[in-house]
Amino acid sequence: MLVFRIATQADVSLLASMNERLMRDEGNRSRLTRQSLEPRISRWLAGDYTAAIFSLDREPIGYALWKPKSDHVHLRQYYVEPAFRRKGYGKAGIELLMNNVWGEFARVRLEVLVGNEAGLSFWKSIGFEDYCVTMELQMGNDPRLEK
Repeated sequence: MLVFRIATQADVSLLASMNERLMRDEGNRSRLTRQSLEPRISRWLAGDYTAAIFSLDREPIGYALWKPKSDHVHLRQYYVEPAFRRKGYGKAGIELLMNNVWGEFARVRLEVLVGNEAGLSFWKSIGFEDYCVTMELQMGNDPRLEK
């Protein structure tokens, strides 16, 4: 049975390791390493963010990192180890948080990189809908910008 616990500063290395794999899996262009992610995650946990670590038979299989806002929860990161994907654990983790932690909020918001087709498919499969699109212009050596 999937269970969760709220992460502490003692979990920063584990969270950073999973965050590094999350960034690789989602196609994030950041090249931050576990070592460079640790101080950032530590600051987040010391601030307004909360993380939950999901475990199956005491083995960590994923995590969620979120921040409460005035009218919603901003889910910044969500990760399930590849060996445990497509088995219902991702959805079960969200349900655990909705039923045990996020109950006072009407909405959960998150961002998904447009190239992360597996992520987009997962979130839509559990009921998330498109809300907004963030667009970007690459500055610099782009010939389309030169006139």
